[in-house]
Amino acid sequence: MFVGYPHGAAWDEMLDADEQPRTPYKAVHHTLRDMSAASLKERADTLARAYLDQGVTFDHAGEERPFPLDAVPRVISAHEWDVIETGVVQRVTALEMFLDDIYSREGEIPRAVHEGVVPWRLIASSQHYHRAVMGIRPANGVRVHVSGVDLIRDEAGTFRVLEDNVRVPSGVSYVIANRRAMANVFPEAFNTMRIRPVGNYPQMLLHGLRASAPDGATDPTVVVLTPGVFNSAYYEHSLLARMMGVELVEGRDLVCTGGQVRMRTTHGDRPVDVIYRRVDDEFLDPVHFRGDSVLGVAGLVSAMRSGRVSVANAVGNGVADDKLIYSYLPDLIRFYLDEDPILPNVETFRCDEPAALAHVLDHLDEMVVKPVDGSGGKGLVVGPRADRATLDRLRAGLRSNPRGWIAQPVVQLSTVPTFLEGRLVPRHVDLRPFAVNDGERIQVLPGGLTRVALPEGELVVNSSQGGGSKDTWVLAGRGRLRVAPSAEPVGETREVVIMSAPTASHDDSIRSQQQQQQQQRQQLRPHGPRRARPEAGEDQC
Repeated sequence: MFVGYPHGAAWDEMLDADEQPRTPYKAVHHTLRDMSAASLKERADTLARAYLDQGVTFDHAGEERPFPLDAVPRVISAHEWDVIETGVVQRVTALEMFLDDIYSREGEIPRAVHEGVVPWRLIASSQHYHRAVMGIRPANGVRVHVSGVDLIRDEAGTFRVLEDNVRVPSGVSYVIANRRAMANVFPEAFNTMRIRPVGNYPQMLLHGLRASAPDGATDPTVVVLTPGVFNSAYYEHSLLARMMGVELVEGRDLVCTGGQVRMRTTHGDRPVDVIYRRVDDEFLDPVHFRGDSVLGVAGLVSAMRSGRVSVANAVGNGVADDKLIYSYLPDLIRFYLDEDPILPNVETFRCDEPAALAHVLDHLDEMVVKPVDGSGGKGLVVGPRADRATLDRLRAGLRSNPRGWIAQPVVQLSTVPTFLEGRLVPRHVDLRPFAVNDGERIQVLPGGLTRVALPEGELVVNSSQGGGSKDTWVLAGRGRLRVAPSAEPVGETREVVIMSAPTASHDDSIRSQQQQQQQQRQQLRPHGPRRARPEAGEDQC
């Protein structure tokens, strides 16, 4: 399987320069080395069929396809994971302190601004900074209940942070589905290797959500708020709600009365204490944000301010996702924690600074240029691969709105052998570990979503750009007990849904939410068609 395996400039995580397997991969390499291409293809086909049977598919160019799960796992050693875990906890802690600094100190200058760490103009001009939630203090002090920190490995094998996701990070459902599929197709690996489990994430999440409930809620009611079936991550919403044993609701199922959020049920209205929202800020409360939204709940911000409901993640977190703010995170870690960053950033040029902008314009064909509020790879330009017309448009955009862009040198993301067209080839990968903060500690799920760029040489790993995923195996260190992966089915009946890419862009999210609004308006017409609201856990087709 490894005859003719090509080596490039990138760090290959399985094979060193002498084509010898690195220590974490020795067992996987031994298995693959002795396996024929036909045998590996048979297992890969089994994975694809399993995803089709479970409805784990995504829409690509109008065609429903099984989500590309590669048969070769990504393996991370216990030591490497300890560094990642510690670094993610450090970063999330600093992000919590930064968000508290800018939102809780109503009428005061944030400490980080007063001390000159980050300019106020960058915070105030961020698209996702919301003055409507100034002064709101969460019940247990947590704003980043769930986070997904995107990591890459550079040419030297060093893990670096590519971006932060603390608004509505998605993709953890793929982590759970990938592990279940791989455990069924490669059972011998889980019998012989000490692989840390990921199946306890729903319980971890539920504990974190319940811990965020308002004071006095002894048995808090938790709901998952979804925009509806047209949202690109609806599969994840329904999966997590069902695995946590909580209600999956839409905005029309909730109402705010007397400063309290209540859920309509067949037995009357029921108070809601915690909302795990999967709706963007702009659609969450039509009183304070988009007045035409029917996806959220009118009066929700007022209920949050009264302290009678908690919303996870907190409204306004998106300012920390701004890629210009990202460039200040190393300084913010030093300021708030008095520590050096464990996980370094990728070198970043702030285009709103004249000297940096001049450098970027002079080296545009050598840089990766990103919009500060972009996601899913939308708007990203890889200079060495762009044509002259694209670079000319980008140059004009940088000059007209330098605040809207950052630039980074091209980093050769690490590669992992990937099974394509009957052979193993190197493909670039990134990693999104997920962390849950319950107010007492930050727990990082041992693994995370590994995304892989399937086209040869492609550096953009987003699924919306044609990428796939790998199961991420974190090896247990000495003293850790191996727990067998859960073989329990997700539900008693097979769930058939179209699973869209977890990294759909913000623009795609808005389009899908607007489409959902149109559907709901049609349903609310006096003589229009209506459908019964499915209860949480009901199969969606």
